[in-house]
Amino acid sequence: MTSYTDEEQRIVAYLRDSVSRGERYFRAKTIAEAIGLSSKQVGVRLPRLAEKSDDVQIEKWSRAKSTTWRVTPE
Repeated sequence: MTSYTDEEQRIVAYLRDSVSRGERYFRAKTIAEAIGLSSKQVGVRLPRLAEKSDDVQIEKWSRAKSTTWRVTPE
């Protein structure tokens, strides 16, 4: 089992729930607003979660004004 910090648990739980409802693309700002963190707090954790998450697959998808993350269920 992967161990997460409190913030990482909140991010993964949000992503897991959103993916189960059919959402696939996210920005750190959107996640942050939903769970009460700053977009910077979310943005620095997403690359780490992409490497260690067993719950969802997270990949950097595109970068325009801000990075978009593609999330799929494991």
